[in-house]
Amino acid sequence: MNPIHITYLNGPDIEALALTDDEILQAIESSLASQGRGECVIEPRMHLAPKAGVDGHFNVLRGAIGAPINLAGVKVVGDFVDNYKQDLPSELGVLNLFDPRTGVPVAIIDASAITDMRTGAVTAIGAKYLARKNSKVLGHIGARGTAYWNVRLLDKLFDFDEIRVHSARPESRNAFGERLSQDLGKPVRVCDNWQDTVAGADIVVEASRLREPTPLLKTEWIKPGALVVPYGTMSAVELSLTDIMSKLVVDDWGQCKGGQFGSLRAHVDAGKLSAQTLHAEMGQVVAGLKAGRENEAETILFWHRGLSLSDIALGYALLQKAQGLGIGQRLRFS
Repeated sequence: MNPIHITYLNGPDIEALALTDDEILQAIESSLASQGRGECVIEPRMHLAPKAGVDGHFNVLRGAIGAPINLAGVKVVGDFVDNYKQDLPSELGVLNLFDPRTGVPVAIIDASAITDMRTGAVTAIGAKYLARKNSKVLGHIGARGTAYWNVRLLDKLFDFDEIRVHSARPESRNAFGERLSQDLGKPVRVCDNWQDTVAGADIVVEASRLREPTPLLKTEWIKPGALVVPYGTMSAVELSLTDIMSKLVVDDWGQCKGGQFGSLRAHVDAGKLSAQTLHAEMGQVVAGLKAGRENEAETILFWHRGLSLSDIALGYALLQKAQGLGIGQRLRFS
């Protein structure tokens, strides 16, 4: 048998590759369109809670994308709320890529930054198709790793006049606001409560980290015509939120309709979000098979739980760029 080698990209490699905003958005938009056209296989995520008394769990995401990417992937990413106490990111992950035609391992990639970037890109691409084109006010709850890319990539597309951010810990939200203001070159308003952050915003993103479901985002604060993107692990929205929506869109109904976690888990259980009330999966909208926003008056909700396909697509983009720049390590597998 001929030797098999794999490419290993570690955290510093990912940083050195420095994918641009456009490269990230293009990779994710293309993968969503591929999903919408039925060119992918995606399995609902699984959860592993390793130990009683630890506030965290592992997510296991699995999928495969056809040509021209031709990769299958499995990502394991931890989600541990108290990691900040040890100066660790709450989410650390590894992406394993394989040739779907033979099962040969292709790459092992530090997926921590991938998780943050692809989540922000899915939020942004969702807004591209579902938010009003003249959206100028963003209200963002949460300051974890994915939050930065939500705001950065949304601002890339909309160039907001006002960005409001909030998170539970003052030191976290203040540092978040300062980083965003510096990187985006514009003022960022740091709010000390939920209402001031989201009330009247054109786009509302809820990426909180609650220990248990708590309805902190009130339906009455949502501006008619807004896009609302809630994706916290534990629900932070009221059960009435779906009642005001013109359209309900998800990333993948297969993983949204079941499982233990998710921002709209109670809405699925109550029948407010179902196969009948669902307007579309985001991939169908991007592929042009279902309508996105059709008028300024529509109030739309987009719930994304995270797609293995997004991880694979971004992993592929990194591998392609790494090959061109000679970045990464080639490891002997067998």
